[in-house]
Amino acid sequence: MRYTTDWEDYELIDCTCGEKLERWTREILIRPDPQVIWKSEKEHRLWFQPSAKYNRSRSGGGKWSVFKRMPDSWQVRYKDLTFNIKTMGFKHTGLFPEQAVNWDYTRKLIKDSGRDDVKVLNLFAYTGGATVACLKEGAQVVHVDASKGMVSWAKENAKLSGVEEEKVRWIVDDCMKFVQREIRRGNKYDIIILDPPSYGRGPKGEIWHLEDSIYDFVKLVVKVLSDNPIMVLLNSYTTGLSASVMKYILDDVITNEKGGKVEADEIGLPVTNNGQVLPCGSSAIWTKD
Repeated sequence: MRYTTDWEDYELIDCTCGEKLERWTREILIRPDPQVIWKSEKEHRLWFQPSAKYNRSRSGGGKWSVFKRMPDSWQVRYKDLTFNIKTMGFKHTGLFPEQAVNWDYTRKLIKDSGRDDVKVLNLFAYTGGATVACLKEGAQVVHVDASKGMVSWAKENAKLSGVEEEKVRWIVDDCMKFVQREIRRGNKYDIIILDPPSYGRGPKGEIWHLEDSIYDFVKLVVKVLSDNPIMVLLNSYTTGLSASVMKYILDDVITNEKGGKVEADEIGLPVTNNGQVLPCGSSAIWTKD
């Protein structure tokens, strides 16, 4: 499993009974996590002193219970990156801290390439963690997400992190339709990042089911990969789409045509209270060399 120990503003303190106990700077949050199926004792005192807790409803959805005065939004930092976060619908905060290990990996590849013309396509780009990381290394980024609100949030994160606005294009669009247009335009990218949801809707009601759509989508995306590619990164938070399955897809679609190799593994977060690592999804990474 791959994970980083470099977070200072985020900490996974403990996890049990379907919940995570987290520190986001000074705020203590309790959030549900379906992978936390063990039932060890809640011994840490902060389980009983949270700032807020997300409670799921039996009828679907849920809501936050706030126990202490909290800001509407606040900032967390990872190395030289800064992000706005807030408690939002369906337990989220606007950031997936486990993805920091992939931000570091991508930044290293850009830096090691020795190029100042690396072009990145970030699809299902959410609030722009990977976008900001790539911009920090001088890459040119096209950031695509179907949600106008998420793209606006990503712009805020880019500004907070002090990256160059002239090197990024912000696109609100259905990712599949955008890629189809890029194919017709003849545009190519050296790095492609895919962070698709398990289920989603495009701005015009387009339906996305990950297991049904991902293979054909990867086949489509390869058509905008440059002649001098660096990486294709595929993320999944769906337990039914394992690291091995994603490796198989990337090998079948990309390695068989362009060579290179695929590495795939779970990504996770270290748990302070017991020294374990919580699995938080999987990533498969194709690289040319």
